[in-house]
Amino acid sequence: MTTDPNTSENRTQSAVEAEIQPAEKPPAVTAALRTLPGNGAGHHRTSLDLWLHRITVLMFVFVCAVVGVLLVILPWRPEWTDNRLLLAYPGLRALVTNGFVRGICSGLGLLDIWIGFWEAIHYNEITAAK
Repeated sequence: MTTDPNTSENRTQSAVEAEIQPAEKPPAVTAALRTLPGNGAGHHRTSLDLWLHRITVLMFVFVCAVVGVLLVILPWRPEWTDNRLLLAYPGLRALVTNGFVRGICSGLGLLDIWIGFWEAIHYNEITAAK
C-alpha cells in the first residue's frame, strides 16, 4: 500500500503553517484599514490630544455643575422676579413667578447636574484614546 502525499501524516510542519496563515490582503484594502480610527499608523493620538480631551471633559463637568446649581437655586430667590428686565413686562413677570415654571427650571438644573456628573463618572481613558 502506498501512502498519499496529501494525507496529514506526510505533510511537513511548514505546509501546515502555510495553510493556517491568512491570505494576503490587496494593497488597497490594507491602506483603507490603516486610515480607519484605531487601526494602526493612520491614527495616532499624542499626549497633548489626551490632555486637551481631559481638560475639555473637566470644563464640561464644571459648567454643567455651575449652571445646574444656578438653575436649582435662582428661581426661588427674589432676584428671579425683582429685576429690571421683568419690571417692564408684567405678563412675563407673572409667568416667571408661577411655581410650575420655577419647578421646571429647578428640574432642568437637577438634570444638568446629573449630566455633568454622569460624564465625570463614565469618563474612560481607553475610549478617550480612540
